Amino acid sequence: MVIGIIAAMEEELSLIVKAMDIKREENKAKMNFKYGELYDSEIVAVVCGIGKVNAAICTQILIDDFKVDKVINVGVAGGTGQEVMPGDVVIGDSLVQHDVDTSAFGDKIGQIPRLDTYSFKCDFELINAAKKACKAWGKHNFFVGRIVTGDQFVNDASKVKWLSSEFDALACEMEGGSIAQTCYLNCVPFVIIRSISDNANNGAHMDYEKFLPIAIENSTNILKGMLKNKQLHY
Repeated sequence: MVIGIIAAMEEELSLIVKAMDIKREENKAKMNFKYGELYDSEIVAVVCGIGKVNAAICTQILIDDFKVDKVINVGVAGGTGQEVMPGDVVIGDSLVQHDVDTSAFGDKIGQIPRLDTYSFKCDFELINAAKKACKAWGKHNFFVGRIVTGDQFVNDASKVKWLSSEFDALACEMEGGSIAQTCYLNCVPFVIIRSISDNANNGAHMDYEKFLPIAIENSTNILKGMLKNKQLHY
């Protein structure tokens, strides 16, 4: 069982990488893939960079070249759910790409044309493992719900409210939906987990300098908790 771990930024994986027993590293598509072990789990950790194309390419390389059996994506997001506050964690149960719009042809916004699904569902076991890790960590609130993705940095309150009402989204970001789509097309289980930096829907905000250590701590402890869960190895 090999688990792929993806983050968009190096900071989000730094502590996991330091804790790994790295066996080898490979560079492809200007990304550095670190293969090794942590808590008796075989993992490949990689920073994909920002945006949907980077994330999709990275995920396909993990599947094709490293034969990963499951994918976990961690990172930062903006909150869109009214109750979601800075420092909280959102575990995705489904992903939609909010910037896909073929409504001129009668499609719902977010529907990828001619694909047999509207949203990409996260794996039930991985969601439960993430929930258990959050409960064990216990230093933040966490929510389970939809995360939306687009190649846009959304900082407009009206757009955030639209994302919440149109998609029933709890968070928005720039990579998870394309990772989800790539995993769906390859029949690979996945989960998307996000630490919340701000929420224009309720006016809550945290300075980035204060938020980043919280996000790193969240990602590291959730991932460690999940890797310790032996249910992931079946």
